[in-house]
Amino acid sequence: MKYRHIAGAGACALAMFSSCAQAQSFVKVYGVADAGIVLDRGGAAGSSQNIGSGVASGSRLGFKGKEDLGGGLSAVFVVENGYNIDTGKAAQGGLLFGRQAYVGLSGAAGTISLGRQYAPYYKVMRDIVDPFCTGLAGNAQNILPGLGRVDNSVEYQSPKWNGLSADVLVGAGEAAGDAAKNRTLDASATYEAGPLTLALTHHRQNDATGTAHDRNTMVVGRYRFGIVTAHAAFARNRNVPGHASRDALLGAAVQAGAAGRVLASVIVHRDDSGRGAHARQAAIGYEYSLSRRTDLYAAYGHIVNRDGAAYTVGDATNAGTGTTGINLGVRHVF
Repeated sequence: MKYRHIAGAGACALAMFSSCAQAQSFVKVYGVADAGIVLDRGGAAGSSQNIGSGVASGSRLGFKGKEDLGGGLSAVFVVENGYNIDTGKAAQGGLLFGRQAYVGLSGAAGTISLGRQYAPYYKVMRDIVDPFCTGLAGNAQNILPGLGRVDNSVEYQSPKWNGLSADVLVGAGEAAGDAAKNRTLDASATYEAGPLTLALTHHRQNDATGTAHDRNTMVVGRYRFGIVTAHAAFARNRNVPGHASRDALLGAAVQAGAAGRVLASVIVHRDDSGRGAHARQAAIGYEYSLSRRTDLYAAYGHIVNRDGAAYTVGDATNAGTGTTGINLGVRHVF
């Protein structure tokens, strides 16, 4: 089944869009239309039933292009709008291209791009760590830090060398008088060898003073054997003002016949700040491919919070309101 590659946000979906002729220059229009029934249970305001947009993958409309500049160098760009298919409204707070917007140069030495881009930490979580690809009720970001997009950023992505590759991003805080204020530093290193993928990633976000910062470090692994893909991750988090925690994830994606796939994961959050605000999430999901572009999905996720922890079960687009979430919907990629 092909939908392992489109279940997440951003590049997970880009990988599955229809191919076009390999010309020297091109512009491609692509998108995702995703809608589902979302049931939330265990929220402070009571249960809710909604028609949600972007439950498995955020609904989007995008344009990407490439121009051959000669000598192996190309200009590349992506502008991608997020929208809510249930209401027709713009997502990401109404931003025109709130999902992604960047331009850059790509060649044998790698790719440099500038704009609003996904943090390397987030891409590791979406593409390697999470069997749900940060979507559905099993979304790893329900508990693990959701370090998504970075404005005003410069990113370098290296070519692969003997299975090794690197991804480095700097987000400018754009504060007068002190470049450290609100600055983002994010990087990942990935090693791929046959069925095995390993990655180490680190995210650092400075505050408005430039003197304090949040830090998140994660080591991950993925291994494919037969019809099973196993996922594992361990993260350390140190956040202002002095909070510390650890997260661990174990998950699997299992091929179920020619068109189906079963997803499952368990996440444990341990608070190291002496508050005892621990949590754990268990989730299971199923995707069924109707065609190369269209699939159906169902998912169930449940979180147990302790001693003041207040995590909720969300999906690819919605944060969720309760400790139990149930999804049922359809996704089409174009």
